[in-house]
Amino acid sequence: MTTAAEAMVAATARLRAAGIAEPARDARILLAHAARIEAARVTLIAPEDLAPDVGERYEQLIALRAVRVPVSHLLGEREFYGRRFKISADVLDPRPETETLVEAALSAPFHRVLDLGVGSGCILVTLLAENPAARGMGVDLSEAACLQASANIVLHRVQSRAEVVQSDWFGAVTGRFDLIVANPPYIARDDMAGLQDEVRCHEPEMALTDGADGLDAYRAIAAGVTEHLEPGGRLLLEIGPTQADAVTDFLQKAGMTGLGVIHDLDGRPRVIRAQRP
Repeated sequence: MTTAAEAMVAATARLRAAGIAEPARDARILLAHAARIEAARVTLIAPEDLAPDVGERYEQLIALRAVRVPVSHLLGEREFYGRRFKISADVLDPRPETETLVEAALSAPFHRVLDLGVGSGCILVTLLAENPAARGMGVDLSEAACLQASANIVLHRVQSRAEVVQSDWFGAVTGRFDLIVANPPYIARDDMAGLQDEVRCHEPEMALTDGADGLDAYRAIAAGVTEHLEPGGRLLLEIGPTQADAVTDFLQKAGMTGLGVIHDLDGRPRVIRAQRP
């Protein structure tokens, strides 16, 4: 028999050989998942022999991770702003840097929020959970993403205040909002080859790139935002690190005011803020 500790050491070596960035961390998390325990309890089972079914599950998980399937996909969930969200290959994996957008949104009152490109629903759900008086709508061109967002809306019990609509940006949106947020596909087609395999091979391409210069989504949002934003309402857009000037220019030409750049914890331009006069 193999102990949990021995299995974890072997798995770490295998992941390291496969070029995984944090092999020990991933081996530990996946062992906890295979054993159906919290990651914090792995040290408690380390001296114990692995049950055959746990060992088999662990072997499968490590084999998949070694070929760059993301840990979050193997777990079926990802933590974002202190909550766990169900995810799949149909939606963009929630990322810590997107919490910069959430913090900016929560820094001022809002009553009705629109999330363009809702994906997993992590932004919309978080904003509604943190602001119990607010209502919101999430839209996405992907039907699968709409279903995933709806599942997370129910999971976090905000379904009485949230609506999900399949839409190409503002195409099927009616009414006005006092807050509009979006984390659109902003990676240029020419930059896709440089992404990590975990991202390029396992996340939906339409959530990553517009297939062009990475700015098409911002052009579409700028073209329709004033029609759907209340006077005085706010717009918050996540951007790539080199896109601040271009996106600011689009919004300025659309008549938006109060334009500014919010940096993430690494000091990179991460969010453009704007307001409808």
